[in-house]
Amino acid sequence: MQLSANRVSLEIDNKTVLQEASLDARPGRMLVLAGRSGSGKTTLLNVLGLLRRIDSGAVTVGGADATRWGDGRRRRFWRDHVAFIFQDYGLIEEASVEYNVSVGRRTLFGIRRRDRARVDEVLAHVLLAGRNKEQTARLSGGEKQRVGLARAMFRQADVVLADEPTASLDRANRELVTNFLVEEARRGATVVVATHDEDLIAAGDDVVRLGEP
Repeated sequence: MQLSANRVSLEIDNKTVLQEASLDARPGRMLVLAGRSGSGKTTLLNVLGLLRRIDSGAVTVGGADATRWGDGRRRRFWRDHVAFIFQDYGLIEEASVEYNVSVGRRTLFGIRRRDRARVDEVLAHVLLAGRNKEQTARLSGGEKQRVGLARAMFRQADVVLADEPTASLDRANRELVTNFLVEEARRGATVVVATHDEDLIAAGDDVVRLGEP
């Protein structure tokens, strides 16, 4: 599912954050938004993910103009097509690891048997096998980010959006995150990453550097 920005501009608190930014994020490739703090890379990521509305220009999703989609259609887009990976993990701290991974697929009676098997599979992939029932709040920062990866992997989303996913992680966890994002792109997902991590930037298929002449 291709995401595109066409001459997108946005002001926040009377400050120009994006000025006629244009790009295409394509299936099967990892697009990296790079730049110093304050360059607008996280804002542009949020614009592509329809988390933030723009002042002018257009955002398209799968070729459809999504600029003026209402809240309901945006929520369906997030539910049906997108996996988010956040710098602050975006997890429910008091819930279990399994709950966080499968949160979008649970029923009133809990998790389905086939989904439980999938949870086991993705947790093993991120080196958290057997830790399904642990409270997420008890995990280290690196482990929480790996739960976020497992949740994204569980969803098998068309679009993966990651905001500074390697910030504050040690080298081993940074490598695991980077490898995961590359794997998702190779699977066919459209992957967009906002980062200042040079190793992650180097792993990208396409790089857009913001705030540079």
